[in-house]
Amino acid sequence: MQSLDRINGFFGKLGCVFRKCIFYVLSVGPIPTHIAFIMDGNRRYARKHNLKEGSGHRAGFSALMSMLNYCYELGVKYVTIYAFSVDNFNRRPEEVKSVMDLMQEKIEELLKQESIVNSFGIRLHFIGNLKLLNETTRAAAEKAMAATAKNDNAVLLICVAYTSTDEIMHAVQESCNEKLCKIQELKSSGSGGDLIGVDDQEFAIKLSDIEKHMYMSVSPEPDILVRTSGAYRLSNFLLWQTTHSYLYSPVALWPEISFWHLVWVVLNFQRVQPTLEKRKKLV
Repeated sequence: MQSLDRINGFFGKLGCVFRKCIFYVLSVGPIPTHIAFIMDGNRRYARKHNLKEGSGHRAGFSALMSMLNYCYELGVKYVTIYAFSVDNFNRRPEEVKSVMDLMQEKIEELLKQESIVNSFGIRLHFIGNLKLLNETTRAAAEKAMAATAKNDNAVLLICVAYTSTDEIMHAVQESCNEKLCKIQELKSSGSGGDLIGVDDQEFAIKLSDIEKHMYMSVSPEPDILVRTSGAYRLSNFLLWQTTHSYLYSPVALWPEISFWHLVWVVLNFQRVQPTLEKRKKLV
């Protein structure tokens, strides 16, 4: 057994050196600041391998840990994952409960001293309408955000109870409430009961107001969006933020995603990055 452990340790170190060599070559070109993932195919992976229900999501979590390790080793500052959609709450109650229980379990694992979060100094953000989560899962998410609030080496954004339409609606509502509060403050101050002479533009909702109240305002827009399983749908994910993102959809199911998928998408991103930057400047 000890001999096997030594062999595994040797190949593990060899693999790490090999990755560093590949990443050194990639670093000659622009490294993406932000990569987002739609982790599609966990349930199909379980059916494909005749695994019991829930095993696909556990396999998907293992794939996520590997991919996070690769991204942060490469120097990617922000990683966003689509963990659970608002629409997913319409699935069978037992399936929703299973995913919530797994999420709570894995959140607690991420806070352990030896976890990837502490190894890389990662700050966690849970993005979405967190009021839709059950009380224990929401408490675990809030605990994780508080515990990692001072980490500043890298960021992991976990989209739960999230859809873009919900995010946009939330941002518009918050912008309206903010403007309404300003109007009420002026009225109560007596500086203009009927607001005569006040510039209408002061109370107009601007693009900057909406973007400020977006759930995703804590990060820059993604450079790359990866959706596994070969599907080319965004599924109501980061619709506002991915106008200029490079889209990549390997046929691999999420638990099958590998180091080489990351290398390939970064190489392709580097090839088109000058064009993407030009288009951003035209907006």
